[in-house]
Amino acid sequence: MIPVPDQDLYADIRPYNDDEVAPAIARLIADDEFIQAILHYRFPHLSGPFGWLLSPMVKFALKRRWAKLNSVHAVQKQVASFMDRMIDNTTNKITVSGLENLTPSQAYLFVSNHRDIAMDPALVNWCLHHNGFDTVRIAIGDNLLRKACATELMKLNKSFIVKRGAKGPREMLKNFSQLSAYIKHSLQQQQSVWIAQKEGRAKDGNDETDPAILKMFYMEGKKRGEDFATYMAGLNIVPVCLSYEYDPCDINKINELWQKHTEGSYQKGEFEDIDSIIKGIVGYKGRVHVAFGKPLTTVPAEPEQLAAVIDQQIWQQYRLFPVNYLAAGQQHVSVDEAVVELWQQRLQTLPTGAAPMLSALYAAPLIKQQLQQQTEHST
Repeated sequence: MIPVPDQDLYADIRPYNDDEVAPAIARLIADDEFIQAILHYRFPHLSGPFGWLLSPMVKFALKRRWAKLNSVHAVQKQVASFMDRMIDNTTNKITVSGLENLTPSQAYLFVSNHRDIAMDPALVNWCLHHNGFDTVRIAIGDNLLRKACATELMKLNKSFIVKRGAKGPREMLKNFSQLSAYIKHSLQQQQSVWIAQKEGRAKDGNDETDPAILKMFYMEGKKRGEDFATYMAGLNIVPVCLSYEYDPCDINKINELWQKHTEGSYQKGEFEDIDSIIKGIVGYKGRVHVAFGKPLTTVPAEPEQLAAVIDQQIWQQYRLFPVNYLAAGQQHVSVDEAVVELWQQRLQTLPTGAAPMLSALYAAPLIKQQLQQQTEHST
């Protein structure tokens, strides 16, 4: 009997394999919408009237630059080069802590706070790459993949798809079960995974883990008949905290929250997520700190308890900057005239009455740390 090859159970969500890289790049270069997007953001004043002339030049340049990209590793090296330039242009300094608690040969499930759509996992990868660790597979919601070119780019860069558009409970259960199995499958392949602690960015500054995410992780364990604590301990969960001195998308986030507050709802624009991704990449971030927590070897028996443990590590490791103290109305020696002036410039761009929301966004990590310290001292 001829052996039947293993079925690719994750073909619709997994990143591309090496043999799929070159065809995906060819599709990208042939995608006129992708080329127009590059022209729009690189040459905004010329892309309209001269788009017909510039498009062939962009395609030619991409073919030359990407001709030798025929593996996932080669793509990652290209991304690392881009990240180096981006960090030089948009940050003052990147610092990292906690990697001494991790082993390069071990796979981890990094559960991270979520402030920026693209930069959060990109910065985690950058820190890992420059410290001798392999890069991670990145969980990304299908709401960000409405364009074919976006799907190609994400799957080329080790991203796997989280299906959020289920039409009913049965389909949702099937999607999350597949996702849970894929995360476990990745870890068994010695491939670390990055996933946000909850769906969507923390637009109000409150980094809190959604227990539903943890229940999704456990679906594969439940199927195998393992108890929650044992299975989850085997996933090597590592809390990760990203601290941005300045959030390039902060005003956009507050405008959304303000509209929800004043009008009761907010209608997101068709390309708003893409615009947020680009603004997060090219916008000024000041200093950035990436803190890797300690692997959770002992796990509580309930998802809500585990969420609290992850939150505690994230809040403890948040790197506070002068703007956090200023936003909280607390005096600190690091707050100087330059910090105050930059803060006032931000406040002036907001709708009347929305300033407290921006203050809350930047003050939240400081308030969380102080409340946690008070709790520890009282027990």
